Amino acid sequence: MKIRTLTLGNYQTNCYLVSDEDGVTAVIDPGYEPELILSHLKAECLHLGAILLTHGHFDHVGGVKTLAQAASCPVWMHEAEQTMPSRLTAGTLYYTDTYTDGDTVQVGKLTFSVMHTPGHTPGSVCLRCENALFSGDTLFAGSCGRVDLPGGSAAKMRESLKKLRAVSENLTVYPGHGEASTLERERAYNPYLR
Repeated sequence: MKIRTLTLGNYQTNCYLVSDEDGVTAVIDPGYEPELILSHLKAECLHLGAILLTHGHFDHVGGVKTLAQAASCPVWMHEAEQTMPSRLTAGTLYYTDTYTDGDTVQVGKLTFSVMHTPGHTPGSVCLRCENALFSGDTLFAGSCGRVDLPGGSAAKMRESLKKLRAVSENLTVYPGHGEASTLERERAYNPYLR
């Protein structure tokens, strides 16, 4: 598995290109600048196999429709994101398939496991692939996602963080914003994960 990170747009959203050995790639949270993502895929000779969304906020989904139509690939999202106000999603959310807690999605030779982690939004998910955890806006290095926007819930965020704290392996955490971390580091130093 190879992970490439593109940090895009005014909100500095991390978009992840996760590829298997044959170049089949899952794009996680294609926030802004779909043309930049497409040119990066082309330059690296990668085949876009699927788009996986951690949640539906506009800074994470802005490039979805353009990418999906260019590659004719599926777009996965938790169905609870449909309840969010359109002002937070920049219009109608574009997706083809839904996943929920415990589901897996196969992209090439890679398997992504879905953990439903509501709190930031009703349908927030973390996606695990091998030793990587793509945490969206649920878990950041030293912090967690905000819960004060419509659809957010402090109580649900606490439960979601408890679920992440219970993961026994020391996974590398790839958040929706900011630097990567590890679960071991976050369990030790992140006040929201203690």
